[in-house]
Amino acid sequence: MHVATSSQYKLGPSSLGEALFEALRSRIINGDIAPGEKVTELRVASEYGIARPTAKACLERLTALGLLRRVAHKSAVVPRLTDAEIRDLFFSRSTFESTAVAHLAGKKKVPEELTRAQQAMQAAEAHGEFTELVQADITFHWGLVRGFESERLSRMYEMISGEIQLTIGQYQAHRRTTLSTVTAEHQAVIDAIAVGDVEAACHALAGHISLARDRVLAELHSHDVPSA
Repeated sequence: MHVATSSQYKLGPSSLGEALFEALRSRIINGDIAPGEKVTELRVASEYGIARPTAKACLERLTALGLLRRVAHKSAVVPRLTDAEIRDLFFSRSTFESTAVAHLAGKKKVPEELTRAQQAMQAAEAHGEFTELVQADITFHWGLVRGFESERLSRMYEMISGEIQLTIGQYQAHRRTTLSTVTAEHQAVIDAIAVGDVEAACHALAGHISLARDRVLAELHSHDVPSA
């Protein structure tokens, strides 16, 4: 078992495995570890000063969520999502989230998690903090799904949650608009839920997801290399 004697990154006081997962997840979705970059057990063990089995378990968890990809006999890498994959992902997330939004609006129920996430988004907007807004955005959409209070829906949503986080953070699509626009799009969803307007809530969510998809695709294609 290899344990590094020095480390570049420090982990917080929570359980080692969870702290490592959160640290790597944050670096991946915020682009600190770039698309196509290899993430090996040895690298993680060395950077964080941990045992390789701990690193391996974390990489397996990140891979299961779609934040890393691994093919047989190859190192795990941060995925580069294609145009088709992004379109399919946004279709899938819309299916899950619209079901949750309709349910919440029908009950005029705004989960506390949504309120806290929106407050965090507003604070991030006020301070111009992109990274904080990304995390608040992720929390907001998870709040919709968890608000449905279905274990199965949450488990199914978790299967695509890693790729959703990649599109929110890695492609930095929010930078293609203003932070106030992003905050307003989320607020429209909350307002419609609060008054029990199911149609308006679903419309607001669909509009937001459609705009988010288009921003991600625009950012993706902005890096395309033109043919000679």
